[in-house]
Formats: sequence, structure tokens, C-alpha cells
Amino acid sequence: MPSDEQQELIKLRKINAALMERVERSMDQQGNAYSLFQTAISLEEQVRRRTAELSRTLVDLERTNQQLVNAKEAAEQANFSKTRFLASASHDVLQPLNASLLLMSTLSAVQQDQEGRKLCRQVEHSLESMDTLLRNLLYMSRLDAGDVRPHWQTVSLDKLFDSIASDFEPIAQVRNLELRVRRTGLHVWSDPTMLRRTIQNIVANALRYTKKGGALITAGKRHEHVHIRIADTGIGIQPERFKEIFVEFQRCDLGRDDLDGSSAGLGLGLAIVERMVNTLNIKLSLNSRINYGSCFSLRLPYAEKPVSIAAPSGTLQSVSKTNNVKLAGTRILVIENDLAALQAMESLLTQWHCKLRLASSMQETLSALNSDIKWSPDMIIADQHLNNNERGTSVIRIVRQLTGRRVPAIVVTADPSERLWKMADQGRIEVMRKPVKPAQLRALLTHMRARSFEVSA
Repeated sequence: MPSDEQQELIKLRKINAALMERVERSMDQQGNAYSLFQTAISLEEQVRRRTAELSRTLVDLERTNQQLVNAKEAAEQANFSKTRFLASASHDVLQPLNASLLLMSTLSAVQQDQEGRKLCRQVEHSLESMDTLLRNLLYMSRLDAGDVRPHWQTVSLDKLFDSIASDFEPIAQVRNLELRVRRTGLHVWSDPTMLRRTIQNIVANALRYTKKGGALITAGKRHEHVHIRIADTGIGIQPERFKEIFVEFQRCDLGRDDLDGSSAGLGLGLAIVERMVNTLNIKLSLNSRINYGSCFSLRLPYAEKPVSIAAPSGTLQSVSKTNNVKLAGTRILVIENDLAALQAMESLLTQWHCKLRLASSMQETLSALNSDIKWSPDMIIADQHLNNNERGTSVIRIVRQLTGRRVPAIVVTADPSERLWKMADQGRIEVMRKPVKPAQLRALLTHMRARSFEVSA
């Protein structure tokens, strides 16, 4: 049996072992707590770092969004500036182009030999092609900028088709093609000017790429819509190229033997068509087969035929009177700030034996009228955009006030605005686009002269 001392020693060892175990357990707990403390500090640092990164990302995103807004505004401003620049540039370029066409007409009239007249016609054709290109570029720019807005009204398709056929019949005859129109008596709800230009561009494209046969313009009603169809017997288009032909300056690939320079086109007609059908909310579809032809279809809202108004008596006689009217001796006041255009107009009108007074501004116009009180104009031809922000319509109004009568007048401009059309309509002023085509000018002057005779009678 152990002695008391040995028993006490065993007891003390047990107590010591228990204390050591407790101390070790406490140390382990403290170690775990310290480890958790370190983990918490690490997590807090990660949260702080991630928060800073997120803040920087949000700042960068906000800056990027602002840059996108600024870029969008800059693009819109650039688009607007492009439209205004093209309008201004077109006016500046069309000024000498207008003078060139007038001078070429005068030059062609004085040619004595066939070769000289042929060369003049070739130059005129080149100038007209340049005019077409400039006008199409300007019109496309205005469509892209949303500057062209439809004037909705009821449109007679028979009248529209007849007018288009009348314009293209000479072209079809020259190319030994047949252009047919099927009258239906239908009416649609659309903008007559934009719809006419849409169909006109499609017909021009159809005749351009047709060597034999011709084209047909027709329409049919289905439910509450009218489907206008322009079909041709041309070369056809591959289905995979349907979208491509509506892109600017894209033309069908034909050999040089298939198309001559007079019919090659500029690759803008169908690009304008796509923009106009989008503006007019027209559904455009196309079917085509290589070497058999193509058919463009336009779907428009149907419109009831408007109530017809009887024409005033004497209207039918105006045509025969126009044929008998001569321009010789007609007193014409010409107002033009561009010297070359003024000289070209003077040469052309002098060749028609008209009696002229020339001016380039409001002040010169008043001086020309006051210098000879016995001379009073029978008609006025005025450029709309004169120097010092003067307007041709304003000069016409002043001349009418001085003469005490509504003198028949023509305003000439490169880019007639909607406001000008309204002013011209209210003031009963004719509008002609630059460059002025001599044949159209003579026809309009003759018509206005006949109408003035009719009123005075």
C-alpha cells in the first residue's frame, strides 16, 4: 500500500495534468479566436478592395455612358450639318451647272453642222447626269435626316401611272421596248410626290436592265390595301442580292456589251426607293428570276375616290391657245445674282426674241423699273436666293405692288423648301428647280403667257 506521501504525490500529479490540459485547451481556443480575427481582417480588406473596384467601374461606366451620349449628339449634329452642307454645296454647284445648261442650249441652236449639234447633245447629257446625281445625293441626305415629311392625301393611280408613262414612253421607244399601263380606277392614301418618285425610280431601273420586251405598271385591290406592281422582262436578280441592290452605288453586273453609257445609271435609284417606302410606311416586296424579269410590289392603304369638281369653263381651250402663243416681244424681268447664270439666261431669252431687263438685287430691280416708267414686265424670272439674304419671292411681291398687278412669275431655286412651296402657292408663283432646262422653261413661259392672255380677255 502506498504511503500517505506517495498518495499525495499521485494526487498532485493528477491535479497538475488536469491544469495542463485546461491551459492547453485555453491556448487552442485563443489560437482559434486569433485565426478567426485574422480571417475577419482579411475579408474586410477584400470587401474594401472589391468596393473600391466597383466604385471605379461605376465611375468608368458613367463616364462611358456620357461619352456615348456626347458621341450620339455629335453624330446627330454631324448628320444635320451634312444635310445643310449638301444643300448649300448643291446650290453652289448647281449655279454654274444651271448656266452651263442654258449656254449649251443656246450654243446648240447656233450650230450649223450635224457634228456640232451632236457634241452639244453629248455635253448636255453629261450635265444632266451630273444634275441627277447631285439631286439624288441631296434628296437621300434629306431622307436620312428626316427632313422630308409626307403630305398625305388621296392619290389617283390612273393619273399617276399616265403621267409616269408619258415621261418614260420616249425612253422606251429609243430602246425598242414597250411600256404598258393598266388603268384600274383605284386610289390610295399617300404622298403623291414621293409615291411618284418611288414608282418612277423602279420603272427607270426596269427599263435600264431590260433589253427585250418591256415593263408593265398595274395595280389591284385586296381587302383594305392596294398592291402596285411594276413588272419587267429584264435580266432578273439573284435572290441573295435582293438586299444588295438597295445599297447606294450598287448596280447589276452586266457586261459592257449589255449596257451603254446612256443607261448605266448611278446606283442611287433603288437606294432612294427604300428610304421613301420606309417614310411612307409602304411594304415593298420583290420577286425575280434570272433572264426572265423582276416584279416589284408596293402595298398601300386603299382610299375612296374623292368627289370630283367640275372644271371651270374655258379650261379646254387653253391648250389650243398655248400652241398659238409666241414668246417674241414678251417683256421679261430677270433677277439673278450669279453673273454667269444671268448672262446665260440673257442669251437664251434673247434668242427667243424676248425684251429683257436684268437685275441682280432688289435695288437694281427698282432702278431698272424706274429708269423707264413705260416699260412694265409681262413676266418675272427670279432666283430665290439672292445676295444679302434677299429672296426672289420678296422681289416679286415688291414688283407686283409697284406695277399694281399680279405679274406672272417664276422662282428658280436649287433646293425648294416646304416653306417656299407654300409661299409660291399663296402668291401664285411657279417654281422651277435648277439647273433650268431650256425646253421646260420655254414651255412654262408659253403656258403662263397664254394664261395671261386668257385672263386679260
